[in-house]
Amino acid sequence: MDLFSDIPKKETKALSVTQLVRKMKRAIEAEVGRLWIEGEVSNLKKQASGHWYFSLKDEGSQIQCAMFGARNKEGSETIEDGAQVKVFAEATVYAARGQLQVIVEKAERSGQGDLQARFEALKRKLHAEGLFDSSRKKALPFFPRTIGIVTSPTGAALQDILNILTRRAPWVRPVLYPVRVQGKGVEREIAEGIARLNTPGKYGYPACDLLIVGRGGGSLEDLWCFNEEVVARAIAASRIPIISAVGHEIDFTIADFVADLRAPTPSAAAELAVPDVAELRTFLENARKRMDRAMRNFLREPYQRLDSLRAELSQLTLSALRIHTQRLQSIRARQLALRPGRIVEQRLDNLLSLKKSLSRSTAHHMSHHSERLHRLRSLLRTLGPESAFDRGFSITLTDDGKILRSAKNIRPGQKLTTRLIDGDITSTTN
Repeated sequence: MDLFSDIPKKETKALSVTQLVRKMKRAIEAEVGRLWIEGEVSNLKKQASGHWYFSLKDEGSQIQCAMFGARNKEGSETIEDGAQVKVFAEATVYAARGQLQVIVEKAERSGQGDLQARFEALKRKLHAEGLFDSSRKKALPFFPRTIGIVTSPTGAALQDILNILTRRAPWVRPVLYPVRVQGKGVEREIAEGIARLNTPGKYGYPACDLLIVGRGGGSLEDLWCFNEEVVARAIAASRIPIISAVGHEIDFTIADFVADLRAPTPSAAAELAVPDVAELRTFLENARKRMDRAMRNFLREPYQRLDSLRAELSQLTLSALRIHTQRLQSIRARQLALRPGRIVEQRLDNLLSLKKSLSRSTAHHMSHHSERLHRLRSLLRTLGPESAFDRGFSITLTDDGKILRSAKNIRPGQKLTTRLIDGDITSTTN
C-alpha cells in the first residue's frame, strides 16, 4: 500500500501544513501504533497539571515523550533522569509543532525483572546460611571514638554523615575509606574497604569502633553493588559492627539484611552511630543531682544521731546539777535553822563533804558522758565516708548513679565516676 499515493502532483493544488501533518500523524499511528520502547530518561519536566514530559534516548537517537496524568500511570515511579526504562507507548505526531512523539501509557525499569530475581535468589541463599540471624548481629558501641566510613569521597552522603557527627559527637574521629559506589567492579572495592578497616595495623588505618557503609539514593541499578554477594560476605565477616546506609528510606539491599543495623539514610546512620552531646550533658547533670541527693541521705542519719546524743548529754548534766543544787540549798536552810556553833561546824563539815561529793559526782558524770560522746564521735568518723577517704579508699559509681560493688557488673564502654577525698575521676571501661 502506498501511503502517500493521495499526495497531489506538482501541478495540482498544494497541501497546507496542517493537512500534511495530519497525513503524517495518520500514517505513523497506523504503521507504528502502540509498542514497547527502551531507552534512557532525560530532561524530565513535571508540570503542575500532572503531565510529565521527557526525552527517551539511546546512543544513536532520541524521541520526545508525554505521560499524561503521570502519577496515576503504572510504573511512573521509575521515570527519573538517568533511569534506563521500558515504556509502552503510542507513536504519533504533535500537530501543533509537527513533532514526532510517543504517548506513554505505562513504564517499568529496564532489566528490573532480572535484577529482582537475582536479588530474591541471593536473599534466600544467605538467609538459609543464617547471615540474617539476629543472634549473629553485634551490638553497636555506645561511645565510639573512631568511625570508619566506606563510601564515595565526592558524594553528598559523606558530607551528610560528617556534618551530623560533628554536630552530635565532636569527639569522634571519622576515617574515610574512599570507594566508587556505582559502576563495574565497585562491589570488590567496597568489600576490600571493609576487610582493610578490619585489619588496620596491616594497612596503616586507625582502629575503628564502628563502620558505616553506604551511599545516597539512586535507581535499582545504581544501588546494585550493595546487592552483590561479595559485599554481603565482607559485612558478615567484619569483626567491627557495621551500619548499612544505602539509598533512601524505601530502598532495601542485601547489605541491609546482613549488617548489624540498617539505617534508612546515610544521615540517619550518623545519628544512630553516636549519642547527642546535648543529651549526654543533660544525663550527666541529672546523674550528678541524684548522686548528691543519695550522699546527703546517706549522711543524714549519723548526724541526726550525734545531735540526739548531744541533747541527751546536756539534759543529763543539767538534771544532775539541778538535783545537787537543790540538796545544797536544803542543807543551807537547815544550817541557818541551827544556831549552836558546834552544830554549825558539823554542818559546815557536812556541807564541805557534800560539796566535794557533789564535785566528784559531777566530774564523774561529766567524764562519763564526755567519754561516751568521744566514742560516738569516733564511731561516726569510722562509719562515715570521710574516714574511708582518709585511709585512701574511694567510691566508684556507675553512669546511673549506683555504687559499683563488683567488677562483674562492669560492661565494656561503661562510664564510671570514682570519688576520692579531694575530687572525682571519670573513666570509661574497655
